[in-house]
Amino acid sequence: MVKYYMIKRELEKRLKYLSRKFPVVAVLGPRQSGKTTLVKYTFPKKRYVSLENIDTREYAMQDPRGFLKEYPDGAIFDEIQRVPELFSYIQTIVDESKGNGKFILTGSNNFLLSQQISQSLAGRIALLTLLPFTVPEIKSHSTMNCDYESYIFKGFYPRLYDENIDPTDLYPDYIRTYVERDVRMIKNITDLRLFQNFMKLCAGRIGQLVNYSSLGNDCGINHKTVKSWLSILKASYIIVELQSFNRNFNKRIVKMPKLYFVDTGLACSLLGIRRADQVKSHFLKGSLFENLVIMEVMKKNVNYGNASQLYFWRDSNGNEVDLLIGELHEQKIVEIKSARTIASDFIKGIRYYQKISGVGPENSFIVYGGDESQSRSLCSVKPWNELSEL
Repeated sequence: MVKYYMIKRELEKRLKYLSRKFPVVAVLGPRQSGKTTLVKYTFPKKRYVSLENIDTREYAMQDPRGFLKEYPDGAIFDEIQRVPELFSYIQTIVDESKGNGKFILTGSNNFLLSQQISQSLAGRIALLTLLPFTVPEIKSHSTMNCDYESYIFKGFYPRLYDENIDPTDLYPDYIRTYVERDVRMIKNITDLRLFQNFMKLCAGRIGQLVNYSSLGNDCGINHKTVKSWLSILKASYIIVELQSFNRNFNKRIVKMPKLYFVDTGLACSLLGIRRADQVKSHFLKGSLFENLVIMEVMKKNVNYGNASQLYFWRDSNGNEVDLLIGELHEQKIVEIKSARTIASDFIKGIRYYQKISGVGPENSFIVYGGDESQSRSLCSVKPWNELSEL
């Protein structure tokens, strides 16, 4: 039995649980987020098959029934989106046999996979998403006590920590591979340089409202292309959009989503940031910090199967809350500030939203760049690396 070394992932417990409930479990997520390592470690007795291997892929595509007969006890199929032909045959196998956890699938293209899953395996498959490391996952493995600028710059992809790779070596290659391989699988984009420039423009808009016209004008593409390219970046786990909370409280509210990156290190690379100390003086420092905190909350939700929706809220007068967790009847509100000391105006958005929504101080938080917790009359103050209450 082969054992695979890994930093323990928070998703492992839920992966084991769902494999006892469903015949097929799929772990989706960006390339190099640790999916292969996690499933090998969690299911060490299962045979592992990489569909990136050309010979294996051709066999599976040309003779899917014969290919699957090679694995009567099931298997781990890595990068399953490479052979979508397998889905209907897997459906037949799991319908004819009993038992759960037979097939474990991984994939890095949510767009291609979601289409196949909805057509072939609906009701038979549990879907999980593995995003790059959380701060607690890294801290459980390392005694280093980094400031948040270092985390923002380095990012959270496992290879950075497992193999001690410099971010300036990893991310340019990651971006090039992503653009040249994954993007072409989703859509036939002829000008890949233009698409990469589009990614850079997105990085420059972290934490901002998604403005299709502005993005299109700056990149030299039309409105429809902007929407299409954003959908590609979302489907391949490069960006996420934080939706506006549409409860208006008799106020005119902003309805456009905000744009964030799944990994701040990737965003820093696209922004041309070459060292962690450059984050400290960068004009997007506050937005990058906001991105870091929002993704930490999002990763926790994903890892523990928490269905809470995440939003922001802003009205036409500029009143705003950076992050809302859950729906109104049990909502938590969070203001995110990169400063290392608390200023009195940090609470302005919280005070206003409490007044119109009825959310109480016990569910109100400021997350900041310092390292001390505080309990104030209107909210709790939490350091950026202690977000368990959120």
